[in-house]
Amino acid sequence: MSYSGYNCLKVRSSEGVAFVTIDHPPINLFDLALILEVDRVGRELEADAEVRAVVVDSADPDFFIAHADVELILAASDEAREAPTEPSLFQQMVDRFRTMPKATIAMIEGICRGGGSEFVLSMDMRFAAMGKAALAQPEVAVGIIPGGSGTQRLPRLMGRGRALEVILGCEDFSAEQAERYGYVNRALPPEELRPFVESLAYRIASFPAEAIACAKAAVLAAEPPVAPGLTEEARLFDESAATPAARQRMRAFLNAGGQTREVEGVSGALIGSALEGLLNPSSSK
Repeated sequence: MSYSGYNCLKVRSSEGVAFVTIDHPPINLFDLALILEVDRVGRELEADAEVRAVVVDSADPDFFIAHADVELILAASDEAREAPTEPSLFQQMVDRFRTMPKATIAMIEGICRGGGSEFVLSMDMRFAAMGKAALAQPEVAVGIIPGGSGTQRLPRLMGRGRALEVILGCEDFSAEQAERYGYVNRALPPEELRPFVESLAYRIASFPAEAIACAKAAVLAAEPPVAPGLTEEARLFDESAATPAARQRMRAFLNAGGQTREVEGVSGALIGSALEGLLNPSSSK
């Protein structure tokens, strides 16, 4: 398969491994353009019989994916919506990387928050660079909830208490912290990350495709059904995004320079503190 016509992604295939590189300046924002291309590449990878392992990384060493586009969320919350009866299109898009009969691996070097975090949580394995990677679910700080599967993935990986610490705390987790909590498989020195991930991917791809698919299907069968939880998450995400507090906070975030490289490059905790100061000036004195 040629994997041509992409603007936000670079895709190459070698010895049964597909390498998908996110290249969507300035911060790899999960906007509509990137969503459409990730959805498309997921469908193509799923159907490609030559691919047995998938590695997703970023062309920007400082940003894997900043987060989902807040302007897109605001626009969607303007519309009257019926309660969902199935997982959202975004949830289905990232879930494809969990269910496709290939091994899917995220190689995380920079910031990976919100929808970006949910994307990598849907992959089979995650490896992060020490001193560079930062993972977070900061949605509650702007009045919404993780709506791309984060509330369902995190408790399964790290347990209820730690999942709520991530979701309600809205702070960045370093590679080392993420490894301790089960957010990622391993934290590795930056110079060791790529060689390790590539070696693992090529090793997996050297095995029979049927065995990889069957092994993954068997592991998936061990997990409790996720669709009901995703549907409820989608309903509660829509409910939270439509509240006046969420709309005020999302607009304040954008007005304060959110979704720019300068603001997004600081820690999630600092962004939250700055946002609180804008909304409640007396509390910052």
